[in-house]
Amino acid sequence: MAGQANSRDVVQRPDGSWAVTRPGGERALFTADNQAAAVQHASELLRRDGGGELRIHGVDGKVRDQRTIAPGNDPLPPRG
Repeated sequence: MAGQANSRDVVQRPDGSWAVTRPGGERALFTADNQAAAVQHASELLRRDGGGELRIHGVDGKVRDQRTIAPGNDPLPPRG
């Protein structure tokens, strides 16, 4: 799906750590001891990769927050 190409999920793993994954992916791109660190890293990944959607899941596995991350290195920024 093209709409999910630049999306990341922050989910809790069975061991209690938090993982950054691609939608539908099981392999973690990054793991952290707490959710805040995983969210920060996922945001940095998306910003570096041209922006996208970040979905943050709660401990119950349901999406509790969704954020749009803007690109960090826009090669064509708007003129001010």
